[in-house]
Amino acid sequence: MPADTRPPAIALMGPTASGKTALALAWAEKYGGEIVSVDSALVYRGLDIGAAKPTAEELARVPHHLIDLREPWQPYSAAEFANDARAAVEGIAARGRLPILAGGTGLYFQALLRGLSPMPEADADVRAEIEAEAAQRGWPALHAQLAGIDPEAAARIHATDPQRIQRALEVYRISGRPISAWQREDKPAPLPLRVLKLAIAPDDRAELHRRIERRFDAMLSAGFLDEVRRLRAIPELRDHPRPLDLPSLRAVGYRQAWEHLSGETDAAAFRDRAIFATRQLAKRQLTWLRGQPDLRWFDPERDREALKAAPDLFLARSRP
Repeated sequence: MPADTRPPAIALMGPTASGKTALALAWAEKYGGEIVSVDSALVYRGLDIGAAKPTAEELARVPHHLIDLREPWQPYSAAEFANDARAAVEGIAARGRLPILAGGTGLYFQALLRGLSPMPEADADVRAEIEAEAAQRGWPALHAQLAGIDPEAAARIHATDPQRIQRALEVYRISGRPISAWQREDKPAPLPLRVLKLAIAPDDRAELHRRIERRFDAMLSAGFLDEVRRLRAIPELRDHPRPLDLPSLRAVGYRQAWEHLSGETDAAAFRDRAIFATRQLAKRQLTWLRGQPDLRWFDPERDREALKAAPDLFLARSRP
């Protein structure tokens, strides 16, 4: 069998609060790498504390890509991410450095590593129409509508995932074809790199929950609510008719903080709701990860030595 001469890359996946950021930073410093964020919240400016964005000191230690690309009221699609990330990854490899893809947004990983099928571009008027229906009837009702149009897509999309429900309905209303039919179309050529796919997650779900709780409390101490107050003061968000329908403010924690600052919950209820929402996000991330091929799993504590050795073994096979 001929040797695989494609440049190497590492994809570091895992649920929220599993320790991806710190590990990616350590590996980038050790192996001469650059980090490509695979996180749908980190693309937005102003979402810092609540999105666990790398600090200014961490950003200065190694080059990072695909952070702070959009204002929080601007759209950013998985297709745009795939194009931007592919350009970043190929540029890193061309410089002889190691691309380290780190994050927890499964759709972004899928878009980059496996490609997305071509389908209609977003239509602001159609999206506004769907959002208005959701405001009146609720997203579960629109999910039921999707199930009648495209049972295959509805089976994959949770009834509490408004962004994907909206996109599936939008594609159907624009094109007259279910999104699942578009997704079976030919995809772009795969990424021209040899990728080591790793997932880090505690085997003990209770430990992951403890990590989530500790991190959220640290965010509160670091000024998360003040960050959301600043977002609420931005005219484009303050004057938006439905700010919580924006993809940026659907990021876990931000919706709950926004509602709390609107007087809908007290401090204790806000904390409980935000932590619960983060646990639900982690559950969805783990479900997606379990369906991925060629993925090596590590418990960040129990498998620490094996995890530490994984890049060395992979990169050793990449050398001539």
